[in-house]
Amino acid sequence: MNALDSLSLAWRTVKGNKLRAGITVAIIAFGIMALIGIITAIEAMNQSLKESFSSMGANAFNIRFAESRVRFGPPQGNEISKNKQGLKKKKSNLGKPIRLEEAEFFKSNYDFPGAAVCIYRRGPGAQELHYADKKTNPQITMWGGDENYLAVNGYSINIGRNLNSLDIQSGRNVCLIGSNVAVKLFGDYPEKCLEKIIKIGSTPYRVIGLLKSKGSSALLRQDDMVLTSYTNVRRFGNASNSYLLGVVVKNVKELPVATDQATSVFRAVRKLEPVEDNNFFVEKSDKFAELFIGFLSSITGAASAIGLITLIGAAIGLMNIMLVSVNERTKEVGLIKAIGGKSSNVRQQFLFESLIISLLGALFGIILGVLVGNIFGIVLKTGFIVPWVWVAIGIIICSIVGLAAGIYPAMKAARLNPIAALRYE
Repeated sequence: MNALDSLSLAWRTVKGNKLRAGITVAIIAFGIMALIGIITAIEAMNQSLKESFSSMGANAFNIRFAESRVRFGPPQGNEISKNKQGLKKKKSNLGKPIRLEEAEFFKSNYDFPGAAVCIYRRGPGAQELHYADKKTNPQITMWGGDENYLAVNGYSINIGRNLNSLDIQSGRNVCLIGSNVAVKLFGDYPEKCLEKIIKIGSTPYRVIGLLKSKGSSALLRQDDMVLTSYTNVRRFGNASNSYLLGVVVKNVKELPVATDQATSVFRAVRKLEPVEDNNFFVEKSDKFAELFIGFLSSITGAASAIGLITLIGAAIGLMNIMLVSVNERTKEVGLIKAIGGKSSNVRQQFLFESLIISLLGALFGIILGVLVGNIFGIVLKTGFIVPWVWVAIGIIICSIVGLAAGIYPAMKAARLNPIAALRYE
């Protein structure tokens, strides 16, 4: 009796106990499905984020008065604290918005070679745009910028023109619209938007340009936007109370030097003493992607823990089933030994049974996990994703589970006395 005979006998035994084997396979498959499914969904979200933020360019950074994160409220009072570098931080300066005069002074004095500086301001969000009898959903974000806004934020013009100095100086009601907005208002012929009058709320604006699509996803709606000048958007009472500065350089390798020079210039704009800490923040355009991807990594750890706990439970169940199988087949083991079978043959058979059940669970779990995870890929409009590394890890884990759960029952079966086994009732 060779290993192939033991494998064939193990497979027939598994098929003969469909209900019991099926329950154990289902438990293992659930653990692997949870692990592979969550990992696949996370990779889909990672891919969507990278695609969305890659269009913003890795060679850009922003200067803003507050860090881009949720805060419970700015510090109060005029106390002075020290940071790790020993610089004094005036709490009265924290949360101080960037004024237009400061932004314009920075733009005129920042002379890094080849850099383009943009002054912009977030306008009211959740806007509804109208043209004739058509309207958009109330999810359009309004931005006020200058002639460099498109370059800094990775947009390009499809048709029409960019904002010019006259638009900015006069603050007149002109705008560029995103591709989603044009499709909503002008249907199959978005290029007809040029020189048309649309309404943002109740205010009429003349469309001077149509932006190329940036591939909006479920995570970022970059094409649901309308751009006007920063001098125009300040007329809205619910616009942001601070201006922002964007800088784009020609080469990503120049980014560290460019950010250092920008920090130095803006410290002078803020009239900070050498011993005082910055009361503004310099952020790269891909910060949010990095933060979110880091958050997804923690979810990956949680998913691994869930899958591991489920697999431990499955291993215990599999071992119990194999022990029951040894008791039920005691006479069969005695017969195998009586006709010349060795203890190693018996041990092989039970280990093969355990491995077959475990690997069947891995197979079904991987298929279901990939299918479930790619539902997120469909929602996020990414390609079909198979996390091959985690598929391999899942197979290895299930093989270990099968071996670990089958070793003790296999050794117990191999130690049976053939005479006592044949007399077992």
